[in-house]
Amino acid sequence: MNTIPLATAKARLAQYVEAKDNNRPALIHEAFALDASLTFSIDTDTISFPQKAEGADAIASTLVSEFAKTFDRCRTYYIGDAAAALDGNAMTIPWLVVMRETASNALRVGKGYYRWGFDAGDDGTYRIASLHIHIERMDTIADPGAVTLAALQTALPYPWLPAPVLAAAVKAHTGAQPAQGFLNVFAQAARMP
Repeated sequence: MNTIPLATAKARLAQYVEAKDNNRPALIHEAFALDASLTFSIDTDTISFPQKAEGADAIASTLVSEFAKTFDRCRTYYIGDAAAALDGNAMTIPWLVVMRETASNALRVGKGYYRWGFDAGDDGTYRIASLHIHIERMDTIADPGAVTLAALQTALPYPWLPAPVLAAAVKAHTGAQPAQGFLNVFAQAARMP
């Protein structure tokens, strides 16, 4: 059985982040198979998504078009090493998101993990066949002027974020801003399944 090359898997994940974070739904159709499936598990009541979406059109609507109606200035970070996370045609990797909720101008910081499944189509091109998004935590924080949003996004390499860099950046931020010590919970990657 052939397996997806690491460079191809990373390219598909990059397309997903570009689509979601920058409101480019057409990229979902490049990254995902037409009949791809999306499922969610959510451990918080601070955000909601439909339980599942079937097909690239529904995924683009759920994760890009509808998402962009509520959130902007989004940056989604993959935490850790893609090579270590890739297992055949599957990859499970923690994520962190730092974004703004547009209606309230509040900072939203969340974490969880993605479980990706890849498959080669009839033409031999690998695309995302399945995506499970687990949301472990999603906090809403007052952030007048988006100062904390800008500080965090500036401090974090995007979109691949080594875990030690995440821990150091959060520690430095909360050290300089002790009132934001609540962010320390995001210094560690999400619990993996």
